[in-house]
Amino acid sequence: MSTPSTPDREGFPSSEPQPGQDLWARAASGAPQAAPPAAPGWERDVLERLVFATVREQRAARRWRIFWRFAWLGAFLATFWWLGRDSATAAMSGPHTAVVEIKGAIASDANANAEFIIAAMRSALEDQGSRALVLMINSPGGSPVQAGMINDEIRRLKAQHQKPIYAVVGETCASAAYYIAAAADEIFVDKASIVGSIGVLMDGFGFTGAMDKLGVERRLLTAGSNKGMLDPFSPLEPGQRAHAQTMLNQIHQQFIDVVRQGRGERLKETDDTFSGLFWTGQEAIEQGLADKYGTLDSVARDVVLAEQVIDYTRSENIAERFAKRFGAAVGGGAVDALHGMLPAIR
Repeated sequence: MSTPSTPDREGFPSSEPQPGQDLWARAASGAPQAAPPAAPGWERDVLERLVFATVREQRAARRWRIFWRFAWLGAFLATFWWLGRDSATAAMSGPHTAVVEIKGAIASDANANAEFIIAAMRSALEDQGSRALVLMINSPGGSPVQAGMINDEIRRLKAQHQKPIYAVVGETCASAAYYIAAAADEIFVDKASIVGSIGVLMDGFGFTGAMDKLGVERRLLTAGSNKGMLDPFSPLEPGQRAHAQTMLNQIHQQFIDVVRQGRGERLKETDDTFSGLFWTGQEAIEQGLADKYGTLDSVARDVVLAEQVIDYTRSENIAERFAKRFGAAVGGGAVDALHGMLPAIR
């Protein structure tokens, strides 16, 4: 005889086993049973599933990272290409006045360097629509080597393309900048522009006196008696000074010859012309260092007779600057020290 189940609080039979109850009979009657024990090794199965899910998620995240990196790289390359385009790449229609800007210090590592300026001048004069080239100059000077290369190329391009080249001066056209302008057919200035400074300098410092007072000894080892020439921590020997002065005189004479050749009979030479002095645009015209007053617009309109102005100036884009900085990382200090001792016309 089975024992009746005891009703619970809700009036339903209780599923709890009663004392003396047959458990097999309870199972046969459909009463709820406890869950069977888990199969051995289930922990490993769960861990494997978690690991595979994690790997799949990491793969998906890595694919997206790679996608976005390529997307950003493409955007940067497109930006560099856009910024690095020559302004003259656009299609030209009709006659125009070509312009190349020479701005700031003239040096191999600046935007105003011979490579950029010569390439821009060639593009401008090779364009069939250009009627003349205007060099917009606003520079205090710089490297005589860079200026000399540009001056030589101006004279060659004028003979090759039979197109006039004019120089229009902004605030300053001094030293190496005037070295370049002297090759132009005509030089236009503002009455307050600064023009001239036909001279050469080599500057630096000497610290020998301060070192003696501080008790500092300079230990410089060289192979070659003049290898340490112009070292700021060593005395300047008379022979080395004379050699440096000879170099400066040679470069100065080259500058003088270029000005005389470019200006010709227009130049009213005086004792101060090649002394390194500079003058206003008004005085420059009086001395024959410049020709007329004028601006880019007035020269394009009244002289070239082509009012449309196209800028061919080339400048270093972001990608080139970035690559150059990487390339100049090794030995940059030594190169900068060497540049500091080179002659300059400014």
